[in-house]
Amino acid sequence: MLSLIVAYANQNVIGFKGDMPWKLPHDLKRVKEITTGHTIVMGRSTYESLGKPLPNRKNVVLTSQNIEDDGIEIIRSLEEIKDLEGKVFIFGGSKLYHAMIDEVDEMYITEIYEDFIGDTFFPEYDKDDFEIISREDFDVSEDVNYPYSYLHIIRKEDSYES
Repeated sequence: MLSLIVAYANQNVIGFKGDMPWKLPHDLKRVKEITTGHTIVMGRSTYESLGKPLPNRKNVVLTSQNIEDDGIEIIRSLEEIKDLEGKVFIFGGSKLYHAMIDEVDEMYITEIYEDFIGDTFFPEYDKDDFEIISREDFDVSEDVNYPYSYLHIIRKEDSYES
């Protein structure tokens, strides 16, 4: 199963100057819970923004450059993603999301209902192609200055691109 995990704000903003423009500790904890024990695939820029491999996950970096860091596996093409075993998460960034959005079976989405300045965006997709499996809504709290939702959606069988 090919999965995708993402947090985006209004206008599908996912980043600004190589970082997330918001602080949402609960979401980072959720990402850790969902992806631990599985494979995450990211582009080089996303990996560099993390600064190191994430623990307890297989970290795969799609890049044409030579990176030699302990704890990561390098792949050179999108086709190689299909050869990865187990549950695989597309982890970002924008180019990888754009390339794989029509291939994923499910998405774990954090929708943040706030405007942020951004220079990196999640692609538009046909929400009618997916079914919501679960949804949790959160209001502004002492920890968070904006409302957000967690969505787990799966692709409807008849919506795969040919």
